[in-house]
Amino acid sequence: MPELAGHPVDLQAIEEAVRTILRAVGEDPDREGLRETPRRVARMYAELFKGLRSDPRRHLQKVFTERYDEVVLVKDISFESTCEHHLMPFMGKAHIAYLPGGKVVGLSKLARVVEDIARRPQVQERMTESIADLLVEELQVRGVAVVVEAIHTCMTVRGVRKPGSICVTSAMRGAFRNNPSTRAEVMTLIFGNHK
Repeated sequence: MPELAGHPVDLQAIEEAVRTILRAVGEDPDREGLRETPRRVARMYAELFKGLRSDPRRHLQKVFTERYDEVVLVKDISFESTCEHHLMPFMGKAHIAYLPGGKVVGLSKLARVVEDIARRPQVQERMTESIADLLVEELQVRGVAVVVEAIHTCMTVRGVRKPGSICVTSAMRGAFRNNPSTRAEVMTLIFGNHK
């Protein structure tokens, strides 16, 4: 059984559940094309939910002293996550900005934080706020802005079936929340001058 941070993933239980689902929808889990499906699905869930067994704080432990005090923005960080309501994927890009308070973090570390937080069942709103709150707690910054844009397959391939729909969420902290001009600056940096 793969084990991360002391919490094992019960692959066998997932396999049994998948076999039950296949039977419940009228399929034969023992037919040739489905025989290995329960094992593949179990490994897939272990991968998709690996963020449940990792601490994204570890990526923010090493910082560098810098006098730079303007916006630091990493745009278009791609991610895949799983909607907790239907266990279907949502994917898109995250944009993360912060105003340093005397220290900066390696840019790749922000992408690693997104990866860790994305790999768990959740709603996009919580994912957005989790990233922002973590950066505020760990980096002692003057402000954080997180904007997430995503396509939700639970909305595009089932239910209302509206392909092309994009959900945008934002979490603003510190100067990005309290100062309208700082907020406008970061939104222009992310989206340009589109109206």
